[in-house]
Amino acid sequence: MPYTRGVSATKSSRLELRLTHEQKSEIEQAAAIAGRSVTDFSVPLLVKEAEQVIRIERELSMSKRSWDAFNRILERPARPISGLADLLKRPSVFED
Repeated sequence: MPYTRGVSATKSSRLELRLTHEQKSEIEQAAAIAGRSVTDFSVPLLVKEAEQVIRIERELSMSKRSWDAFNRILERPARPISGLADLLKRPSVFED
């Protein structure tokens, strides 16, 4: 179930973590200072970090030179590809 900010969702999944005593104590202390449960304190931080890792993994980045070359290719006029028109006229293999 995806995490939704600001929306009350049914929490049906668990995540178990192994921590040192010091790590657990520090997290509990921070949660108490913030006036929140350990779960309410921890989950948004974990989700934010997970979203960042996923975004970085999926993000496309390239140099300005590469970006300019890519755009020059996109701006070229389309050219015919032998057999493509015939291929597109065939019935799809994904349809019955």
